Amino acid sequence: MNRYKLHHVTEFSYDGPVSESFNEVRLRPLEDDRQSCLRFRLITRPQAPVSARVDYYGNWVHQFNVLSEHRHLRVEAESVVLVQPALPVIEAGVSLAGLDDMQAQLEDDYYEYLAPTAYVPHLEAVRAIVAGVEPECDGSALGFVRAACELVHTRFRYEKGATHVNSSIEDSLSSGKGVCQDFAHMLLAVVRMRGLPGRYVSGYLIPRETAESGSTIEEVIGGQASHAWMEVHIPGLGWTALDPTFGRPVGIQHVRLGYGRDYGDVAPVRGVYKGHAGQHLSVDVLVRPALNDEGHEQLVESVAAPVDPPPDSAPQQQQQ
Repeated sequence: MNRYKLHHVTEFSYDGPVSESFNEVRLRPLEDDRQSCLRFRLITRPQAPVSARVDYYGNWVHQFNVLSEHRHLRVEAESVVLVQPALPVIEAGVSLAGLDDMQAQLEDDYYEYLAPTAYVPHLEAVRAIVAGVEPECDGSALGFVRAACELVHTRFRYEKGATHVNSSIEDSLSSGKGVCQDFAHMLLAVVRMRGLPGRYVSGYLIPRETAESGSTIEEVIGGQASHAWMEVHIPGLGWTALDPTFGRPVGIQHVRLGYGRDYGDVAPVRGVYKGHAGQHLSVDVLVRPALNDEGHEQLVESVAAPVDPPPDSAPQQQQQ
């Protein structure tokens, strides 16, 4: 079951009139050899002309402006996406020792995915994690990444509200808690500090229909508006996707919206407005998987509770 209909609604309500709202969204699923966007539509209320472009990382970006006064803004994205399972990894790829010999070339080719960022700083505490992971792996770059993914999954606890949209990995390191956005940033910091290029992935996680180990956590994630994980470039293997929230490789349930250095490059909804009114954000996501064995469409609804952004967050922005 790999064909999904997605309905993503973001609503901003304001305490008073606002105007000159400038917005950009990254809500159209990516297209490549593993994923096809069969249909996409973006609707805004108030209505506004929408322009589209592709950014530096290959993501679709839609922009629109609402210049007149308004007290409510609704952004509605509808898409149909076909997801193909990833090919199994049957070899380990480069060793860690071999990776060290390739650093100069990797820095030339993937500098933006190796350099520290505001969300993913290179900290001494992360260096200690790197040093602890190496003895636990099989000596290959792939083994290191898998061990690091499992470590992030087990050491940090998923807790909604533990961080906010502007949190860096420092917050999770100090509290031991976070959400999928934080865990993706944490694993990115670990692999980058070991010399492996890593990129942040924004997307959705389709809830499983059958209970299994970890399903309780997955129900929590499924109630979020969006999900986040990461991909690491392993010489000889290419880009490999892992989800540190669950400590395992990415599967057919993961629908990708965009790539970037960190969350700052791929926020699903972002904007600014003119006015002194406070705002209230709510996000709903409706997922319709493909037909089941009996030919009936199975409906799974995922609704995120309204979220009040913290005072120091961006004017209009959604956390993952």
